[in-house]
Amino acid sequence: MSGELTYRRLESADVPAVLELLTASLAGGPTGRRSAEFFDWKHRANPFGASPGLVALAADGRPVGVRLFLRWSWRGAGGREVAAVRPVDTATHPDFQGRGIFRRLTLELLEQVAGEAELVFNTPNGNSLPGYLRMGWRELGRVPVALRVARPMSFARGARAALARRPGPSGPPRCELPTAADWFAFPDPRLRELLAERALADAAETRLHTVRTAEYLAWRYGAAPGLDYRVVTVERGGELVGLAFGRPRRRGPLAEFTLAELIVRPGDRAAAGRLLRDAAAAGCDHAATHLAPGTEAASAGLRAGCLTAPRTGMVLAARTPTGPLPAERTLADWRFSLGDLEVF
Repeated sequence: MSGELTYRRLESADVPAVLELLTASLAGGPTGRRSAEFFDWKHRANPFGASPGLVALAADGRPVGVRLFLRWSWRGAGGREVAAVRPVDTATHPDFQGRGIFRRLTLELLEQVAGEAELVFNTPNGNSLPGYLRMGWRELGRVPVALRVARPMSFARGARAALARRPGPSGPPRCELPTAADWFAFPDPRLRELLAERALADAAETRLHTVRTAEYLAWRYGAAPGLDYRVVTVERGGELVGLAFGRPRRRGPLAEFTLAELIVRPGDRAAAGRLLRDAAAAGCDHAATHLAPGTEAASAGLRAGCLTAPRTGMVLAARTPTGPLPAERTLADWRFSLGDLEVF
């Protein structure tokens, strides 16, 4: 279609039309339905700040392109905070594709956040990665995913069905773990003590990592509409020594428990192993997670039956708002949890 396009900042009144545009381009997203409640949780209630966004408007005023950056904060060596953004929701109406809308929205939004963030990162798929590379992103490598099989026979049947491209069951997998929403409705007073111990140990961490505060965890896992996060805890001697958050989901014919976050007392590999095993035994065929090198979970992973799956994981790409990523920045500079990178 012809006609001039207007570009401006995303406004609250645009949200209903933007949700329709995202649904038309990307279907229902991780929850199966793009609701205003989910949008507000993700882009307005984020403890790192509201998401900046831009829209492209057709001559009749309707949004035909949208781009949002999710704000994030990493902590690095010496406790230095590194403000970041993650390019997330983007869509262009089919009638307006091929006019450079995606590129213009992305580059203009980079200019907008240049004074507020120093790092831009995301995990593009194979289709979108070339476009990001042309806009100055650098591919840093693949963040691997480890699997812990809980039901070998069911996993084998599901894997064969996936290879044969047979559809899986409908509806969410059964999961026996309590929901994170219920857990945070009456939060364990011992949580802050566990997080304080963890933060004290992490003060010596030189890799970029997300600081897990009670407020962040409650937003990320307890308040996420429609994502059905569950919680696993480990107690010892009346104390909370570990907890993990994840969600049951369908991976085609397979039922997966995506273990997004695992937190234990410093050095407590036994608690990490227990969390890995309990997550895998929650009712799904297998559990999937990222075992960051040097962490308690990585040390306990092999003994707990976790194996790195070939040809899986997410590709990390990054740049700065004003140009290329410094040459010395590598994938090894991060300590990820799966919850830092999974698409939501």
